Amino acid sequence: MAARKATLYRMVLPDHICPFGVRALQMLQHAGYQIDDRILSTRLEVEDYKAKHGVVTTPQIFIDDELIGGRDDLERYLANEAATV
Repeated sequence: MAARKATLYRMVLPDHICPFGVRALQMLQHAGYQIDDRILSTRLEVEDYKAKHGVVTTPQIFIDDELIGGRDDLERYLANEAATV
């Protein structure tokens, strides 16, 4: 069985690394996902991403090209996934 793919958009600024993005990355790694880690490295990139996708926070996680949402949404998604195995 091939590893499922996740795309993670998270904020990593020179003076701040979003702890929710770090936690989402760790959760995906622990769950065995192949991760495309997309770093938003400036405030402008973060704000442009949020405006383009109509979201108010980062990180944002996609699994198999489906929007899961933020870190809390990912936690619920992974818990439901584990419950159905």
